[in-house]
Amino acid sequence: MNAIDPPLAAQSHALAARYGTDARPSNLPWSEVISSLLGHRSVRGYKPDAVPPGTLETLVAAAQSAATSSNLQTWSVIEVTDPAKRAEMVKIAGNQKHIGECPLFLVWLADLSRNQRIAVAEGKPLESVPYLESFLVSAIDAALAAQNAVVAAESLGLSTVYIGAMRNDPQRVAELLELPPGAAVVFGLCVGYAKPESAAEVKPRLPQSVILHRDRYTYETEAQERAAYDARLEAFSRRHEMSAYTWTQRVVARMATIKALNGRERLKDALIALGFPLR
Repeated sequence: MNAIDPPLAAQSHALAARYGTDARPSNLPWSEVISSLLGHRSVRGYKPDAVPPGTLETLVAAAQSAATSSNLQTWSVIEVTDPAKRAEMVKIAGNQKHIGECPLFLVWLADLSRNQRIAVAEGKPLESVPYLESFLVSAIDAALAAQNAVVAAESLGLSTVYIGAMRNDPQRVAELLELPPGAAVVFGLCVGYAKPESAAEVKPRLPQSVILHRDRYTYETEAQERAAYDARLEAFSRRHEMSAYTWTQRVVARMATIKALNGRERLKDALIALGFPLR
């Protein structure tokens, strides 16, 4: 066969977009779901068009189908429609205007409060609740659920972007959303139809040789692999008229100073105040 087989061509295109290479895979396991996953991109500009009726409920059904530790289901999600509350969240997130622009904005919570209410109702204290492990389980539960919702949204032709900056001021978010003790924001999520100018190309990721280890952790070739990736990401940034930065520069800029945390250096104290002792 002279022409590339269509499914193989689709694999090649998706992998080249994600990794920034021209390598052609040879008959990898593949599906429409995998193709959609590799095509993910964060979108920060949304049309005013409403999402179809029932979309929220479909996304929540997908979210609730994610794995949850011991079936404890220690997460919740809040749809925020109030323009005033959205405006406050734009400010909390460093003026990320797409929070107010997207037709559907969801706030995902680590939520132990429901389990604590069970304890009160049953008259049986839950001794494990105050420990860090319980908060970690609830945060992971929320992340797994939200990612299922993202995959579902993108399968419907919608775009998304996570808003970790909700953690800049989790106490203010709790106040706005009237959260009970034992519930705290993990992140927000914008959902909607991308503006044409916001539907950027897929951003390249680190090569699998840096991320994937077999039997032991290895990093002997990491420096040269990172240098090659830096060049790919810098080229990507130039194409999209961003500041031309490498991945190395991005990591250093994002993690070198406390200032870059934008208030999240106080997250532990905020979580304790919100009812997570974190023992």
